[in-house]
Amino acid sequence: MNEQIIILPLLLHLVFSISLMFFWTNIKAQKVLSITGSFLAMCASIWVFIYVWDNGIQTFQAGNWEAPFGITFVGDTLASILVLLTGITGFAVSIFAAVSVIKARLRFGFYSVFHFLLMGLNGAFLTGDMFNLYVWFEIIIISSFVLISLGGEKNQLEGAVKYFTLNFLASMIFLTGLGVLYGLTGTLNMADLSQKIPLVNNQALVDVTAFLFLVGFGIKSAVFPLYFWLPASYHTPPSAVSAIFSGLLTKVGVYALIRVFTLIFVNDSFIEIMLQSLAILTIFSGGIGAIIQKNIRKVFSYLIICHIGFMIGGLGLFTEVAMAGAIFYLIHDIVVKTNLFLVSGLIYRLKSTTSLDRLGGIYKSYPKLSLLMAIPLFSLVGIPPLSGFWPKLSLLLAGFNEGNYWYFGAVIFGSLLTLIAIAHVWAKAFWEDGKEIKKSKKFIEFNQLRKYQKMQYVAPIVFLAIVSLYIGFGAEHIQQVSLRIANEVFDKQAYFDAVFK
Repeated sequence: MNEQIIILPLLLHLVFSISLMFFWTNIKAQKVLSITGSFLAMCASIWVFIYVWDNGIQTFQAGNWEAPFGITFVGDTLASILVLLTGITGFAVSIFAAVSVIKARLRFGFYSVFHFLLMGLNGAFLTGDMFNLYVWFEIIIISSFVLISLGGEKNQLEGAVKYFTLNFLASMIFLTGLGVLYGLTGTLNMADLSQKIPLVNNQALVDVTAFLFLVGFGIKSAVFPLYFWLPASYHTPPSAVSAIFSGLLTKVGVYALIRVFTLIFVNDSFIEIMLQSLAILTIFSGGIGAIIQKNIRKVFSYLIICHIGFMIGGLGLFTEVAMAGAIFYLIHDIVVKTNLFLVSGLIYRLKSTTSLDRLGGIYKSYPKLSLLMAIPLFSLVGIPPLSGFWPKLSLLLAGFNEGNYWYFGAVIFGSLLTLIAIAHVWAKAFWEDGKEIKKSKKFIEFNQLRKYQKMQYVAPIVFLAIVSLYIGFGAEHIQQVSLRIANEVFDKQAYFDAVFK
């Protein structure tokens, strides 16, 4: 019975997603239900993480079908920390969405689809079967496509088409790889594959299959050169939607890469070189793209790409130090990127624009809010002792120890580009004098909002800022978690033993 708790967050989101459909026209009830469901799912994810931390890898066989024949869920430390981060960010975004998403969109099932998306994310992190990973990916794509296009505005539809087309292509490549993999081994259970792949006679075909997964998951992670769908789409939906996208959607691709290339396709020198090369190019292209943008949300979108390169490079080095650094950066990045897009939503509420050419004077008008927004901004830069500083140290140390000076230099260069981009945002939006902006008659000034509405804008940012500060000031605890995950992902036998008892 205790093993079944690992799927509790998933089931909660499913229950609330269905329940919300019965309140289709009752917006107030939807808001209360969604926030309640997100809070309960966050509490459940905390319980799951503590249970896995204390008791080791947990597995659940759906329908009591023994592995590898049934649907397997596996809760190791990596999966449970990502489920926990999904719960934390999902709770924050559900509060922010209640006040920032217009009623017209809420009436078309926003909250129901939102919880369906969170269910898909939890399923992807917990699944122990490659085909079911594909199924969860499709649930994520369908849900995110609805959220990104909800409202039907021209720029939304344009971004949604680009988003769906590239992710659909990635899914087709992924499905092709699954077909070849099943033909080679007769199984798609991850633990079973970890033992059978080394025994395949045709290792050349195994290498081709590994490359298919690299391309498929690489597109979903927004690595170079197929990343342009991300900055073309993430700035178009409401800030609450962009926040959950930026924090978690690309990280599912990173998670899949980590899982597949530490459990199934291991010690492949070609894949390691490819990962390192893609990481360097992704850092450069994302960082350079960020410093030339004139819209805050596009700046943040390109920085997502840049920092994906940090994580992919840590995986490509394939050492415990590098993996721990990549996991630490993944934890930090999920929280900070989610918060940055919430910040962009608050800036839009303050100034009715996110264009850097039209912004200015935020610090003068709202000094306390500016200091709050500075926490995620400068955490992203990695100013010590904030959360972005510590994982970069591990990644730089790993690159130096392995003699990979290209990656070592790329991390430094990417950090410099991030500093330039954030300094530009801070100078243009906060320090410079404010500009007169012609606002719509329907636009309501922040100071004219009711007190509880102001709190709903600010409280999620405060909540995630506190989490981010904990990651920075409690770095030794996060490093302990990251090192344990690094040890676990390299221990294939322990994963196999947990699944097959």
